[in-house]
Amino acid sequence: MNRKTLTGIVIAAVAAFLIAYFASPLLAVKALTKAAKTGDEAALTRLVDFPALRASAKEELRARMIAEMRVDGALADAALSGLGMVLAPAIASGLIDVLVTPEAVGSMVRNARTPNPADRDREPAPTPPEGEAAGQDDIRQSFAYRDLNTFALTLTDPERPDQPLVLILDRRGLFNWKLSGIDLTPDN
Repeated sequence: MNRKTLTGIVIAAVAAFLIAYFASPLLAVKALTKAAKTGDEAALTRLVDFPALRASAKEELRARMIAEMRVDGALADAALSGLGMVLAPAIASGLIDVLVTPEAVGSMVRNARTPNPADRDREPAPTPPEGEAAGQDDIRQSFAYRDLNTFALTLTDPERPDQPLVLILDRRGLFNWKLSGIDLTPDN
């Protein structure tokens, strides 16, 4: 084998590695959206780090509540707001532990919405017949690396373009990714 052939093989191997390395989150996103659309809870369980997702959701909800209190001057001055700030994280924590399930993650990915606790006790909406999946294919997806090991999937419902849902995937090893966070306060 001559030197040119060996150099070509090395360059091709490095190029293949880099393509796989940087394209791997897109394959994970594709698997996540496919599992969500088909309702494959086993696949969602493999693709999601539920303890990390719950922790992220709790932190994001706490940050969002603090931000809303700062914006709403009347709420910030209320005597009971301090008590609310102490109790709200505990209540939210319990709700998140119950609501963040494979079914809820699938719903978030399909609908670009966080789960609503009020919907938990309702009968599930009937599944539309094939070809009539109202709006599910209209959800817009955008992607961005936040760093080499963090990838953001932004889901936007065209009916609510000002309320995107940002899901965070973390690299696990060289080519594996898991949904492990949510960003409820994206910097738009």
